[in-house]
Amino acid sequence: MNTRASLSLTLALLLPFGAQSLSGKDLAFDEGLRGHLAPLTDHAQPGIAVLVARDGQVIFQDGFGFADLEHKTPVTTATKFRIGSVTKQFIAAAVLRLSEEGKLALTDKLEKFLLDLPGGGSITLLQLLNHTSGIHSYTNKPEFLTRVTKPIAPADLIAWIRDDKPDFAPGAGFAYNNSAYFLAGEIVAKVSGESLDAHLRRVFFGPLEMKDTGIYLNSAPPAGAARGYTVLEKNAEPALEWDMSWAGGAGALYSTVGDLFRWNEALYGGRVLKPESLKLMTTPAKLPPGVDGMSYGLGLVTAPISRLPATSHSGGLNGWSSDLVRVTGQHCTVVALANALPAVPGCEPTSVTRHIVERLLAAEIKKLPPPVEDPKIDPKTYPDFAGRYDYQSAVLTVTVENNRLYSQLTGQPKFEIFPSGPGEFFWKVTDAQVTFVRNEKGEVTAARHAQNGSTFTAPRQKESALKLTAADLAPLVGQYQYGPAVMTVSRDGDTLFAQLTGQPKFQIFPKSPTEFEWRVVPASVAFVKGPDGKVTKAVHTQNGRTFDAPRK
Repeated sequence: MNTRASLSLTLALLLPFGAQSLSGKDLAFDEGLRGHLAPLTDHAQPGIAVLVARDGQVIFQDGFGFADLEHKTPVTTATKFRIGSVTKQFIAAAVLRLSEEGKLALTDKLEKFLLDLPGGGSITLLQLLNHTSGIHSYTNKPEFLTRVTKPIAPADLIAWIRDDKPDFAPGAGFAYNNSAYFLAGEIVAKVSGESLDAHLRRVFFGPLEMKDTGIYLNSAPPAGAARGYTVLEKNAEPALEWDMSWAGGAGALYSTVGDLFRWNEALYGGRVLKPESLKLMTTPAKLPPGVDGMSYGLGLVTAPISRLPATSHSGGLNGWSSDLVRVTGQHCTVVALANALPAVPGCEPTSVTRHIVERLLAAEIKKLPPPVEDPKIDPKTYPDFAGRYDYQSAVLTVTVENNRLYSQLTGQPKFEIFPSGPGEFFWKVTDAQVTFVRNEKGEVTAARHAQNGSTFTAPRQKESALKLTAADLAPLVGQYQYGPAVMTVSRDGDTLFAQLTGQPKFQIFPKSPTEFEWRVVPASVAFVKGPDGKVTKAVHTQNGRTFDAPRK
């Protein structure tokens, strides 16, 4: 269950899969994929299960690494994984099926089913499912990870959601929202008169012979389930153990690569929904002009992969990451499920699935017209764009060299970007575009980035009067106990980063030599030194709440 949409630039890595164009059962493809994944997971590492299918036939499936490190249990294609936000398409499909049966309508207001929620008299079910409701996502609350290890009743979680003010008016914005899908799951249960698990089993899992899929219960985990891990600096540790009662319709399902293949074949083969309902699932919501967001339909993201039309959804929660892809025109399904978040480097499911598509469908991709450079763009305008842009989890540095424009994301190589229009550029190493935004004075103030169906605005960083050196930052580096989670503070040159267990790494910006702030959320942290001058704790402030985080 993603706690936020992943918006950082993902650069394509050329995996050595062997053949450039593959169809049917191809040993070069098998050997290349195994040759890439097996070495990454063969040294006591968590694992990944992968399945690839085309035209309804499985052409590759295998497991790598360990489902349980303590007992050295290997990952196989039968291993059950928690799939996080891949759950959302099942909830959306369940709502659409109830709509087809006349038991509800997408235009129904939230208050028809659940009372006293903020904006409930204006929010429609459609807005719940396409993330435009404005309801605040409960997983974004700073205290969420301090509570998530203990069971919670649905009514109590709904009451917790009820406490929050909306982020925006219904339909006025976009915010990836776990609250909305938790509520949608409860609405499915209420309207159907069954528990969510029982309803999904009766309507979908039973008829489709998905025998290894269901709502995960911590008190009775399914046989053959993996354990979840966190991989930091190539070291695997048991992940923070969510009680999945907190996830519900937002991300509580477990499954296998085989069952998710069966689901895709049925969904896109017309055996789950009527054609008009499937079209709703795969049609992105229309957002107001200038609003950042995703190409999000109902439980699915519709965005090209290597310029081939595709729909997909990823998932992530502490210890688990997943991705389910359908390349529609080629009738191709790719599934990758991992029992780690952060995952083993090179085994991130979203990277694995996309690189498989690039190799498997290389011949089709080669036939597509390449992106076109605009020769009329004057390189003399390039210095306007040079600077640093806040990409939330990193910084994009743009430079001019020999009349060419280059970009470099923190921790990644430098790549040239190419002009497609005035102030508009694209990468050739990956499907991504950037438009530089000017204010009324003509000054470049931001970069608007588009990739993988997501669009976001990265403000241009102002040069800070406070300059800290690597020596200033070094004493702050370490791990701090945030309740059951850990915040890892790291340094890259003269830049400081903070990463909470199972979440992306974000840059934090200095307000003083010991006080820093996040810019992705209104939060700050102060590092406190003891009598000996060594840092003993961090004091975190967010949403009016302050708490101590002792240094480990």
